Amino acid sequence: MTEARAIARYLKIGPRKMRLVMNAIRSMPAERALVQLMHRPMKAARLAVKVLKGAMANAQAKKMDRSRLVVSEVRVDGGPSMKRLMPRSMGRADRILKRSTHLTIILRESNAAPQAKTKPASEEGKSEKKMPAKPKASMGKAKEAKKFASKKTAKATA
Repeated sequence: MTEARAIARYLKIGPRKMRLVMNAIRSMPAERALVQLMHRPMKAARLAVKVLKGAMANAQAKKMDRSRLVVSEVRVDGGPSMKRLMPRSMGRADRILKRSTHLTIILRESNAAPQAKTKPASEEGKSEKKMPAKPKASMGKAKEAKKFASKKTAKATA
């Protein structure tokens, strides 16, 4: 099976932050993944868009059908860390790690052609159902105990 890949190395962002974004596009159609990434307001998404576009360009060079491309594999590996020192009080220093990331995106052609999402004919005429109202929150334990005690004293005096 043919595949197209793109690799970006030494990205100046921590792998943990990059994984948060990349987990959202795993096994997604490439076009949809690109739209998802473009609408995320994160640095990791901006970096990933470049890599995904590169992988799509590589797929086009290999004569793969762009509409059938799927993000089959995403690897986010840690790169080298730059060590820095941050001065602290009383002559101490804390170590700061500026982490980097290696990002690999692999695209493959899916066997099935993508289908547009449409509503079934039975649901087209129906209006949307409204959510039921939330039940009222119960009183706090102190208020319940006070209410119960007032009922008890009312029975005793009667």
